[in-house]
Amino acid sequence: MPVAMVTGGSRGIGLGITQRLLESGWQVSVMATKPDPGPGLAALLGDDVMYVPGRVDDLDCHDRFVASTIDAFGRVDLLVNNAGVAPKVRADILIASPDQYDHVLRVNLRGPYFLTQRVARQMIAQREGDALGDRPAGTIINISSISATVVSVDRGEYCVSKAGVAMATQLWAARLAPEGILVYEIRPGVIATDMTAGVRATYDALFASGVAPIPRWGKPSDVAGAVIALASGLMPYSTGDVIHVGGGMQIPRL
Repeated sequence: MPVAMVTGGSRGIGLGITQRLLESGWQVSVMATKPDPGPGLAALLGDDVMYVPGRVDDLDCHDRFVASTIDAFGRVDLLVNNAGVAPKVRADILIASPDQYDHVLRVNLRGPYFLTQRVARQMIAQREGDALGDRPAGTIINISSISATVVSVDRGEYCVSKAGVAMATQLWAARLAPEGILVYEIRPGVIATDMTAGVRATYDALFASGVAPIPRWGKPSDVAGAVIALASGLMPYSTGDVIHVGGGMQIPRL
């Protein structure tokens, strides 16, 4: 069975990804910040899914996450960099604090960048010099956001972090292609999770006014479907690509 590592996989989009991977025949190793997996993931724990408490912004956790995955499942074929945070307080960029900026960038950009480095080394090592074929030697998927290109001046640190993820995706795609590792970026739009629960009324009004051609909230399962498609190995001549999962919000319209 193929093996996936998913950060932030115990709730929201990450839990949806974990569920879909299990349904599709994957073994899944999940890292999230809580000491216990939470009710959603706890219901899934078993021979094919494990939980590793840890923080993606704590680089010391990366080795433990990889080692636990290898001990349990023997290899890693897919990394989904899903863990992320929004600013604790939305603030105009004229008054936003450096501490909040640093926190968002550490979690959303610095952590995934170096976890990708660590997991890519593992994927390369487990090839053991085997010649590259049409099937990828590994796949890495960064869960970014439409905010990589769409401006929100009351959460500039979040937009900057996701724009950085977009560039990191391109960098890793270029560097890892010769190693047989494919790298992609998924940009969700407005997805119904606990992160967006506090702005429900705002986005309900935006959908009613036509902000997206598909006039509904996205679901974690929508993002999970894109992960399954990219991890399928059926696109071995594609890397560095961006998949939007936002109901068409990215389409410029008059």
